[in-house]
Amino acid sequence: MRVLLLYPEFPDTFWSFKHALTFVGKQASLPPLGLLTVASMLPPEWEKRLVDINVRGLRDQDLAWADCALISAMTVQREAARRLIARCKAAGLRVVAGGPLFESEHEQFPQVDHFVLNEAELTLPAFLKDLAQDRAGPIYRADGFPELAHTPRPMWELLDIKRYGNMAIQFSRGCPFNCDFCNVTALFGHRSRTKSSPQVIAELDSLYALGWRGDVFFVDDNFIGKKAFLKEDLLPALIAWRKDKRGNTFFTEASINLADDDVLMELLVEAGFNRVFIGIETPDEACLAECSKAQNRNRDLVGDVKRIQRAGIQVQAGFIVGFDHDGPSIFQRQIDFIQKSGIVTAMVGLLQAPPGTRLFERMKQAGRLRGDSSGDNVDGTTNIVPAMGFEALAKGYRRILEHIYSPGHYYERVRTFLREYNPPRLRGHLQFSHILALFRSVYRLGIIGRERRYYWKLLFWTQLRRPRLFPEAVILSIYGYHFRKVCEQHVLTER
Repeated sequence: MRVLLLYPEFPDTFWSFKHALTFVGKQASLPPLGLLTVASMLPPEWEKRLVDINVRGLRDQDLAWADCALISAMTVQREAARRLIARCKAAGLRVVAGGPLFESEHEQFPQVDHFVLNEAELTLPAFLKDLAQDRAGPIYRADGFPELAHTPRPMWELLDIKRYGNMAIQFSRGCPFNCDFCNVTALFGHRSRTKSSPQVIAELDSLYALGWRGDVFFVDDNFIGKKAFLKEDLLPALIAWRKDKRGNTFFTEASINLADDDVLMELLVEAGFNRVFIGIETPDEACLAECSKAQNRNRDLVGDVKRIQRAGIQVQAGFIVGFDHDGPSIFQRQIDFIQKSGIVTAMVGLLQAPPGTRLFERMKQAGRLRGDSSGDNVDGTTNIVPAMGFEALAKGYRRILEHIYSPGHYYERVRTFLREYNPPRLRGHLQFSHILALFRSVYRLGIIGRERRYYWKLLFWTQLRRPRLFPEAVILSIYGYHFRKVCEQHVLTER
């Protein structure tokens, strides 16, 4: 059996980093981790070829070579997945699909021959058994959630790793919280299931052996779901692993209660973690109660963010407007919070209701659903009827983005962050792409860019006040260019 593992193109989104990647000569931010893991679960005698459309096109000779196509996608890749499936079927290939998009929308893809849903550790073996006996069915589902002790390492060798800005591995699945708008627990449950430390180290070893010296994203939805295990097992193992290694710093996602644990933050930094994404959502207590974001309530959220920054971890964060309890003041309150906290990478989106969430069911019962969720966090769309009215919501949303990603306010926020940020002297690995990024930023941002006055002011300020953070200032300047381009394309108009 010859199998194509296909990953559809990502649109130009906040997290695609497409505009930033051009500064470093990369084609995609992250590899398709799910497909690479599934590749390791397929029969070893099968011939496998990965085509990530984000780094290279699908050729006619690829289709002619293959007997079968396996496609995985997220919601934001919906339309690209349709095009890819249609092309495979036109070439006469059997199409197998799985992943978050198909989990809830498989009925919208009639051309797919077989859906392998839920987690592949449970459903893929049954499909492969039936396929070998020429009696494979249309849908494979499973109850419960698998342990990860036997999840194989991703088949990294299928990648051209030099085309990617970051690599990715997974330590855990599941989240202990129950946010109203989030489908993570519907997909992976509330219990945090983890790989062992030797599994994680083996995956890192395999990446290192392939020559990877860049950043690695731990894709867990809440990396700190098992704090005791992290402190006693995984983080000490990572600290030991990094002692004789060059490069390889890490970033991940966590909940705001990370700020409560100084020991955990210290260990994370020592293990090489320098960024964390946190769902802040809103500074409004009534809205936090509305969406069951209990872990964020009754806290000094700005103080929490600054505590994490001072520990040496940059906070990236998600924010939402469009809750029923949002009033006219919420837009300025979100602006004030983002600017004061120094959260440079601030993803602000309209509230959406993905299938499988309690919000989706609540909106459905109230007759307030209006189509599918786009899966794009900053495209200015929502699939619910907002309590304040869509026109007022859209106007306020544009106001937030116009403010926080205008060059003056963005660069001001970078300085706010750099004043607080206190990372250790991590042993980085200077690569040609870093030098390339600096020179391209000087030209694009410092010479021809409309932000050039703010760019040079930031670089001179950093060199004088926080010289060891100069590389961070350049990186965040490039990020700002990407964020502004995305916001302008989707929501804002050029001025």
